[in-house]
Amino acid sequence: MTDTSYSDPNVTPPLAQAIPLGLQHVLAMFASNVTPSIIVAGAAGLAFGGPEQIYLIQMAMLFAGIATLFQTVGIGPIGARLPIMQGTSFAFVGVLAGIAATMGLSVALTACIIGGVIHFMLGAVIKQLRWLFPPLVTGLVILAIGLYLIPVAIKYAAGGAADFQMAAESFGSLKHWSVALTVIIVSLILKFFTKGALSNAAILIGLLAGYALAYVLGMVNFGAVASASWITPITPLPYGFEFNLGAVIAVTIVSIVSAIETVGDVSATAKAGAHRDATDDEVAGATYADGLGTAVAGVFGGLPNTSFSQNVGIVGMTGIMSRHVVTIAGVIMIICGLMPKIGAVIASMPLPVLGGGVIVMFGMVAAAGLNMLSEVHMSRRNMIIIAVSLAFGLGLNLVPTAVQHLPGTLKVLATSAVAPTAVMAVILNLVLPHEEEATA
Repeated sequence: MTDTSYSDPNVTPPLAQAIPLGLQHVLAMFASNVTPSIIVAGAAGLAFGGPEQIYLIQMAMLFAGIATLFQTVGIGPIGARLPIMQGTSFAFVGVLAGIAATMGLSVALTACIIGGVIHFMLGAVIKQLRWLFPPLVTGLVILAIGLYLIPVAIKYAAGGAADFQMAAESFGSLKHWSVALTVIIVSLILKFFTKGALSNAAILIGLLAGYALAYVLGMVNFGAVASASWITPITPLPYGFEFNLGAVIAVTIVSIVSAIETVGDVSATAKAGAHRDATDDEVAGATYADGLGTAVAGVFGGLPNTSFSQNVGIVGMTGIMSRHVVTIAGVIMIICGLMPKIGAVIASMPLPVLGGGVIVMFGMVAAAGLNMLSEVHMSRRNMIIIAVSLAFGLGLNLVPTAVQHLPGTLKVLATSAVAPTAVMAVILNLVLPHEEEATA
């Protein structure tokens, strides 16, 4: 499966290979794609397993598929036309969960729409902005995202993140942790002791194992599955349109970071599959597709989309650079998104099952940030930037009352974890002289 003829994005393997390869791309990102919607829905106070949560899950699958087609098939300058799988971005979870919890889904989704439009416009200038986001800054932001999300993962594993769930006697019970640990153990075994499709789908299979145990323990209710329809009625602006400047700014800051991540994924895909550098048109096209996918998804209740790094690894592993393989994956996601029964099955998953999965996923987000920071020379200057940026970003998030007297917009930004980390890192990186300059 490493035939050099498949290093051309426009060449398609035989369907007998292309369809399984497309399914493999879906399996590698499926769990990560639906999880942000579940978390943000929970933060917004939507009933777990209820029709509104199921709808958000459906939109996550549907628009991941549509955004993938924007990327692989393209429309004019939109799309890298490379094998890049799109999915719901974890980077936005912290910001959107906070907005949804305090101001509601209408504000959160409106911010997604506007942020997507701004993200789209970044496509015209992305190459010129890259210098503002070196690995030091981008790695810091990704690390902050992961560290912010890890407590959420622990709460889910123990029984839930809502106040009433944490107040329940069953919170932190052996039953909950046995399910969560089953997910983790199965995922790790498959990831490190198997190869191919089993390894790539390790988290998904781990979730299925935890789901099975939860069913045996009487934790699963299939009532919503039975009542769910077979076809999704898609509703524009399901929660209305409600503008909040702070929410828009917070989402926009994360959009800029997400755009830089996409540049990295495009570059990595071109290197892994075609052994060349990505062109300016491919980088710009990928950014356009990111923004368009996010804006369109937001209109119908979907969360921001971005390129999925785990799928870059599949391209590197198989050597198959065909964009049409990923197009097949996008079509599979669209089919899943149009069938509410699939969303209802996902929504019936008990929170400890999801918790076990996101402990791994969120930990990997933090690890990805650390991996990026490993490329950075740990001079005193850079260590100070890391220290101060993380202290502000995570500290204000953990102690939100420290900025309780700020106006609403600034308070949203200051306590979002991501925004203050990014802003502080960019400013310090621009202002602080390099050590050789300081000692000259």
